[in-house]
Amino acid sequence: MSAETPQFLIRLVHMTVRPDERDAFLEHFDDAAPRIRAFEGCRRLELWQGERFPNVCTAFSLWTGEEALEHYRRSALFRETWAKVKPLFAAAPVARSHRVLREAQAD
Repeated sequence: MSAETPQFLIRLVHMTVRPDERDAFLEHFDDAAPRIRAFEGCRRLELWQGERFPNVCTAFSLWTGEEALEHYRRSALFRETWAKVKPLFAAAPVARSHRVLREAQAD
């Protein structure tokens, strides 16, 4: 990784949604996603679906740094969004933050 490569913070949140609430969850995501993506410091936002279990989703987001993520997590937007989706979970979500340690290049 070169010195010019920005060190973005990668946030992964694994969520198991109750199967009967999957459509409601997706509606909430679709409503909130543009506002989250527009939040200062958010560079990318995606929702991934589990290959074997379609009710297991992972939110992938890319942030300019820990400060930007924490600013979002303290925001009214986060509290509002979380209040809507949290009751739809079948299990507690698992969130992890990462940074690129090594970048592989093709030969």
